[in-house]
Amino acid sequence: QVQLVESGGGLVQPGGSLRLSCAVSGSIFSIYTLGWYRQALGKQRELVATIFSTRSTNYADSVKGRFTISRDNAKNTVYLQMNSLKPEDTARYYCKAERPGLYYWGQGTQVTVSS
Repeated sequence: QVQLVESGGGLVQPGGSLRLSCAVSGSIFSIYTLGWYRQALGKQRELVATIFSTRSTNYADSVKGRFTISRDNAKNTVYLQMNSLKPEDTARYYCKAERPGLYYWGQGTQVTVSS
């Protein structure tokens, strides 16, 4: 079965950077659409960024120009490079893999942006 494991979260000060990774196993990785979502306390889970099998990307307005999603099909891994982090970026970040009719979630990794 498909399993997703996120890593790279942690505590960072405002203006800092982090790179999240999501390793995907048990799938034909290259065919999947991959996404990063986040959920802050008291808020609904929201889509942050998407990357398709073509490597086309979409971003939430709140992260455009600061975050970059990428994929390495040889390593079965999707990344989220986060720069210029703000306190409002604090959330648990989740990786999602999907194709028509199927989707899978990772367990999430916590990102906290604070002085």
